[in-house]
Amino acid sequence: MSRSYRHGSNQAATVVAVVADVMAVILGLWILFALLDANRANDLVTVVHDAASWLASWSHDLFTMDTDWLRTVLNYGLPAVVYLFIGHTIAGRLRRG
Repeated sequence: MSRSYRHGSNQAATVVAVVADVMAVILGLWILFALLDANRANDLVTVVHDAASWLASWSHDLFTMDTDWLRTVLNYGLPAVVYLFIGHTIAGRLRRG
């Protein structure tokens, strides 16, 4: 394969991995804000909450335990792990391909 073709696939793999990382960071930041009882009137907290809610929309109420902190960790942590796993798996395949 030509060098430019392989370089392009490495760039694509890097983009995929970075996007997965950013998604996981947003979800992790919301977990941190929720556990520390951050001020929800703050603009940063609101933006992070909205983004995390959208990213984790498929897992809302997947776990419905009585403990709020555990429910938050599981319902937002699972999507973070899934996004990291899928994103880095795709990036690895792009690098090998």
